[in-house]
Amino acid sequence: MLTMIGKRLMFAIPSLIGVVIVTFLLTRALPGDPAAYFAGPAATKEAVEQIRKKLGLDKPLIEQFFRYTNDLAHGDFGNSLTTGQPVAAEIRNRLPASAELTLLGLIVSIVIAIPLGVLAATRPGSWIDHLCRITTTAGVSLPVFFTGLVLVYFFYFRLGWSPAPLGRLDVFYSAPQTVTGFYLIDTLIARDFEAFRSALSQLILPATTLAIFSLAPIARMTRASMLAVLSSEFVRTARASGLSPATVIVTYAFRNAMLPVITTLSMVFSFLLGANVLMEKVFAWPGIGSYAVEALISSDFAPVQGFVLTMAVMYVLLNLVIDILYGVIDPRVRLEG
Repeated sequence: MLTMIGKRLMFAIPSLIGVVIVTFLLTRALPGDPAAYFAGPAATKEAVEQIRKKLGLDKPLIEQFFRYTNDLAHGDFGNSLTTGQPVAAEIRNRLPASAELTLLGLIVSIVIAIPLGVLAATRPGSWIDHLCRITTTAGVSLPVFFTGLVLVYFFYFRLGWSPAPLGRLDVFYSAPQTVTGFYLIDTLIARDFEAFRSALSQLILPATTLAIFSLAPIARMTRASMLAVLSSEFVRTARASGLSPATVIVTYAFRNAMLPVITTLSMVFSFLLGANVLMEKVFAWPGIGSYAVEALISSDFAPVQGFVLTMAVMYVLLNLVIDILYGVIDPRVRLEG
């Protein structure tokens, strides 16, 4: 297992180097001049040039790149021109908000999608099978931001059941002392149950939106994988041996059907990280997605580069976790690794 993890990490290093190079080049190719943006519309040409020199944008591109990589090697992502704060600190403060929303949405979708897919596979042609098909079709057809806006319109604007989509807590509550950065956990640690209720109520709509978006591929893959396993020889042998249907499904079929489902979970999680960029703008969520969008609008390179690099590292770590789960579920993967 350790050998397999080491190999995966070695393969990840070239990917991260490629991400750094591509991100740097793309941010420099974006339209707009950061120096002109921050100098203001009334600034003279000399003032713009002074700001450009101060930011190091007057240097050759290769020199800018080596300076950037040298800063990265020392853990310095640079400073945001918009806020004036170090990008690493901003990402560190905002990442728990994005992670809490993404993980809760994924957990909700897993709790619903996997049982739905299993039931649809064991009862083909039934009403629950048709429900699974309708749900998966609707989930992949609706854009995530559209679903979020519809939920806000009905549950906040029309019905008044949901709080205003304005961040992680109601304005009448103060943020708990940071322990994990996850408000649901930190409020429980602080025994502030009113703040916990407020944080949970703020999470319901955005997490439900992400769950609807991610439910479709998980349920579809679970159903297809279970149908394939249930028609295999060893399952028919288990049934012929007189084992109960529950034992056949849970012990034999479900575990063997999990590998493609886990692969789908890794892809869905990466999709959710991208969808968070839109979701955080719809719900005014103070995560790294909205931070990157605001920086992109203002041609602020450092936060955009820090955001993309953070996403790349998270994706590499996610794939490593998936490889480890593969080895736990199927020992043959450890032998091949």
